Amino acid sequence: MAQELNRLGVASAYDRWAPIYDLVFGPVFRRGRRAAIDAAETVGGRILEVGVGTGISLPHYRHDSRITGIDIADQMLDKARDRVRRLKLNHVERIAIGDAEALDFADASFDVVVAQYVVSAVPHPDRALSEFLRVVRPGGMIVIATRLGAEAGMRAKIERALMPITSRLGWRTDFPWSIYGDWAARNPQAELIERRPLPPLGHFSLVCFRRAADAQDNHPTPALGATA
Repeated sequence: MAQELNRLGVASAYDRWAPIYDLVFGPVFRRGRRAAIDAAETVGGRILEVGVGTGISLPHYRHDSRITGIDIADQMLDKARDRVRRLKLNHVERIAIGDAEALDFADASFDVVVAQYVVSAVPHPDRALSEFLRVVRPGGMIVIATRLGAEAGMRAKIERALMPITSRLGWRTDFPWSIYGDWAARNPQAELIERRPLPPLGHFSLVCFRRAADAQDNHPTPALGATA
């Protein structure tokens, strides 16, 4: 990547966004949120939302689901906790600090892992994807709403040029599909079941993987060169 992210920098950036996040990004990501929630609820049950932020998605899950939300930005989580209290969201079991690259949950703890606009904002996307695969049960689903960068051409050049700016804001513009495709090729227990562009312009996509039903004894492969 042209410009690396780091965990503390991302947390600090999103803490700064916390007071205005819903106002600025709520409308932009509304359709992606709805698509991700609808996909997650085709499975239902225990759902982990990684990067829950201000909890803007939480009221929209069915109340027979059981939701755990984590994020690295504590000021964002303060907003989420307040939302849970105000709206009496009894289906939300836990809101807590958590790192997408090192989830504090046992293997196969959840029926679904949801990550909305998160994977492009972590320092090591492969590690996060492997953690999602580890904590979802065999037969469960990983649901990702994500920005996908251009693979080539002028748009790709612009996205790479913007990386020094957007990385300070907490996300990448240069984020090609190959990050997902290469990870899935190394982890055959992750079956791609959906990839579709989201309106209005198709710069965002819904990406869903199912963990193979016979994957109990398989362990996700970490990023090449990653340390344990």
